Amino acid sequence: MKIKIAMVLSVLALGAGAAFAGPADDAIAARQGCMKANGGSMGTFVPIVKGEKEFDAAAVAAAVAKIEAACGGWAGWWGADTMKGETLATRAKPDVWSDAEGFAAAGAAYGAALGKVKAATDAASFKAAFGEFGGACQSCHSKYQQPQG
Repeated sequence: MKIKIAMVLSVLALGAGAAFAGPADDAIAARQGCMKANGGSMGTFVPIVKGEKEFDAAAVAAAVAKIEAACGGWAGWWGADTMKGETLATRAKPDVWSDAEGFAAAGAAYGAALGKVKAATDAASFKAAFGEFGGACQSCHSKYQQPQG
């Protein structure tokens, strides 16, 4: 009996938490999903850059497609109401909103660099594109993302 009551209370608590989630949490979750897809692509990209694997256009295209699918709504995830989540924490610095023009430029640089990764046709063009892509990621993270705590 005590186990059943504990289970019911647990389910109710989870439901209550979900009830407080809202648009800011949705945007933060989407941003986190985008970053997870981006990080996941490194499992494909880095071994090629290091020369541990041959350039594989199909694998690169699949990794880029996952990033594009996960990050497609990027522009709509940064409203002022998403600076703090209802139940989710964000690592975005306030600079995202106070320097919206710079943040938009960083996002555009990332998009352009991802496009070059997508357009790579061989190991040499991929490695050059990946360098720019990694630089765009690092530049944005260093200015607009809080360190993990």
